[in-house]
Amino acid sequence: MQVPASFDYRRATSVAEALELLRRYGEEARVVAGGHSLLPMMKLRLAGPELLVDINGLHELDHIEQVGDELHIGALTRHRTLLESPVVGRYFPIVHDAEKVIADPPVRNRGTIGGSLCQADPSEDLSAVCGALHARVVIRGEDGERIVPMADFHQGPYETAVGVGEMLVQVRIPVLPGAGSAYEKVERKSGDWAVAAAGVALTLREGRIAESGVGLAAVGAGAGALNLAPVQELLDGNEPSESLYEEAGRLASANCSPVTDGRGSAEYKRHLAGELTRRALRRSVARARTAQGTTGEA
Repeated sequence: MQVPASFDYRRATSVAEALELLRRYGEEARVVAGGHSLLPMMKLRLAGPELLVDINGLHELDHIEQVGDELHIGALTRHRTLLESPVVGRYFPIVHDAEKVIADPPVRNRGTIGGSLCQADPSEDLSAVCGALHARVVIRGEDGERIVPMADFHQGPYETAVGVGEMLVQVRIPVLPGAGSAYEKVERKSGDWAVAAAGVALTLREGRIAESGVGLAAVGAGAGALNLAPVQELLDGNEPSESLYEEAGRLASANCSPVTDGRGSAEYKRHLAGELTRRALRRSVARARTAQGTTGEA
């Protein structure tokens, strides 16, 4: 039987209390909401925190609201809430694409966007999605809040910019007019971790791609470790075409670093990174055209 080491448990009644507990216990404290990643690691003794700080009662962190030209999503927002949100689906269909293939309904009912991002698993779907959307995250500590771009949030496998005594409280995604986005994933079975996955978000201006973003999952050491700037630089300013998609896929393959494991060979995953990037690009352009009222299908 796999059981975790002994630990203390506190259910926080406010963000301030949660932060105080995290500060007091330092590196030996961990936040828990859904717990679908943390608890299995504790059972395997891969993680052994002295204190779990339960934040499920902090309803102020469970929200989706548009503020100016951004959509603000609380860190405690459940996967199911994101999947069922009309405003999320209208502005960011890539999120609905990803949420439909994340685990299964019981996990989506309890798992949170904050927990997914903070786990920083290289195969995690929402990290690639938020990277493609150029999201920013709000991190709160005893000295106040700081805002970190997704490009700087993930600092390695299972490592983030959240420091000791801090917690992720919100995700902010820019709302752009005429935008389109899509997520493509290959998995061994329904709800499994990705063999490889790709997300694309972009806008169209006068028939050309602008403000593009690309994210990959399961094909490198982590979302923040992949250099996808060459793909975005290729896309920005060019007209959508099959030749452009082909070259973007080639660059995505060249700029990822998959490893061979039980889900497939490195060569196969590299091939998928390119092909899925091309597919996501086609759907993103079609959705952007639909959003602008021109031809195209999602």
